[in-house]
Amino acid sequence: MAMAISSSPPTVSTILKRRPLHNPNFTSSKPQRFRLPQIACSSLTAQSQSAKRNLLNLISDQDRGLKTQNDTTKRDSIIKAIDAMAVLGRDTVTTGDSLSATWRLLWTTEKEQLFIIEKAYLFGTQAGDVLQVIDVQNKTLNNVITFPPDGVFFVRSSIEVASSQRVNFKFTSAVLRGKNWEIPLPPFGQGWFETVYLDDEIRVVKDIRDDYLVVERAPYDWKE
Repeated sequence: MAMAISSSPPTVSTILKRRPLHNPNFTSSKPQRFRLPQIACSSLTAQSQSAKRNLLNLISDQDRGLKTQNDTTKRDSIIKAIDAMAVLGRDTVTTGDSLSATWRLLWTTEKEQLFIIEKAYLFGTQAGDVLQVIDVQNKTLNNVITFPPDGVFFVRSSIEVASSQRVNFKFTSAVLRGKNWEIPLPPFGQGWFETVYLDDEIRVVKDIRDDYLVVERAPYDWKE
């Protein structure tokens, strides 16, 4: 999907045109359409604006990473763009309070998440928003996949800030939940992730398995 970008640097007052909020009471047999955020932070340098625009353009038509799985050329281009963002964020602290948010998936290489997104139809549903919900102060992380209108799968984790960009995590429990039922699942792992770039719109991540993640700040707060 093409992304409209102004030829002149955007201002702080620019209103982002984001995709519509997910309505948990709405069901449709048609796949959800996602729209990436425009660049809208005047504090970014011209170089970082260009690098960010390039990354968002590259992932804009990749269906959260599903289309990238079988396109190594595209994948390499996206990772190169992520590396460029990491250079820009190299000397920044990304594990402070600004990390706390509900983050919505734009693109990833994580095979488990992509498998669930792709195969949800086998269970008579489709994946809605895919989220990371981080609370630095309370040391919690929830990885969430929603299945409109009532389904959700989420994994709870505890977190510890390890450095200016690295966070260690340990899964503590998982839950598969429907409208009137819930199945608890055992925890199954630990690791770390590094937020190599962070601003007031997006976050770019690399993890212990060399997977990559690009997320945006969701326009709502997810709660259990």
